[in-house]
Amino acid sequence: MTTPPEPTPSLAGAVQASWHRFLDTYEPLRPELYRYCRSLARSPWDADDLVQDAMARAFVTLGCMDGPPENPRAWLFRVASNLWIDRLRRTREDAGDVPEGATAPEPRASREAAGTLIGRLSPQERAAVVLKEAFDLSLEEIAEALATSVGAVKAALHRGRGKLAGPDEAVTASPSAPVLDAFCAAFNAGDLERLVALLLDTASVEVVRVHAEYGRDAARKGVFQGMMYGSRRLAGVDGQTTGIDPRYRLGALPDRPRCEVRLHRGEPVIVHWYAHADGEAVRALTRLETSGDRLSRVRNYFYTPGVIAEVCGELGLPYRINGYRYW
Repeated sequence: MTTPPEPTPSLAGAVQASWHRFLDTYEPLRPELYRYCRSLARSPWDADDLVQDAMARAFVTLGCMDGPPENPRAWLFRVASNLWIDRLRRTREDAGDVPEGATAPEPRASREAAGTLIGRLSPQERAAVVLKEAFDLSLEEIAEALATSVGAVKAALHRGRGKLAGPDEAVTASPSAPVLDAFCAAFNAGDLERLVALLLDTASVEVVRVHAEYGRDAARKGVFQGMMYGSRRLAGVDGQTTGIDPRYRLGALPDRPRCEVRLHRGEPVIVHWYAHADGEAVRALTRLETSGDRLSRVRNYFYTPGVIAEVCGELGLPYRINGYRYW
């Protein structure tokens, strides 16, 4: 009798399992990676996007390497640096800063050409100063992170020290007050259908870096359910604590969260208050994008400790963090 073959796992399942294994190894470096990206990016939101893109790029790149990098920390900084510098170069090209007929420079040459990407401080200068002053990397480690030579690093540090200035704040198109108010009213009333009705049929709804859904039906069954009722799992009601680190559940109560709009650096942000034995604290933030009077994108920042700490710190709000993942 022939033994039937083992069922083949789905491609999505195999990729997800590999991604989880990757995070088991590299996620402990995420707090430092966020600090580095925040030193480069114009806002906590941009920094978090850069971190996520860097982790995704690192995951794909690792699959093409013969073995793991000898210095994972410097390697992740290198991946993030490359992404950031490439974005700046594309932004300048799109803005018409490259003369007609000129060819785009080779990425390594771009990193070594001081002042060619931004006016007062080149990306290499900024990255070199941040890596040296904030992270105390050696010249050799900085050279590895920026894919350049020790001599180029020394030159960048010499030019950049004392020149580094805080980046301008990003300008964000804000959703209208009626849409914000309608979102908060529906959420605080626990009216899932009213909340879903605010979405465009093509809207994207995501828990940043861990899960994304598209359309009203998916949001109704997934992310919106978690945003409204996930506090029960956080509090351990009915034994539903799978995947949640006990450190982050201390004192949490199962009461449904409430939300309100706060202005952060000129952008309205929805803060979600969770009940705890010692009082309320913010555990999540939500940013909305609109098209007309409907929501086109909803981004819930729950598993983003760096973003929550920075935004709540600037707003003077008590907060709790939730780690980086739910599994």
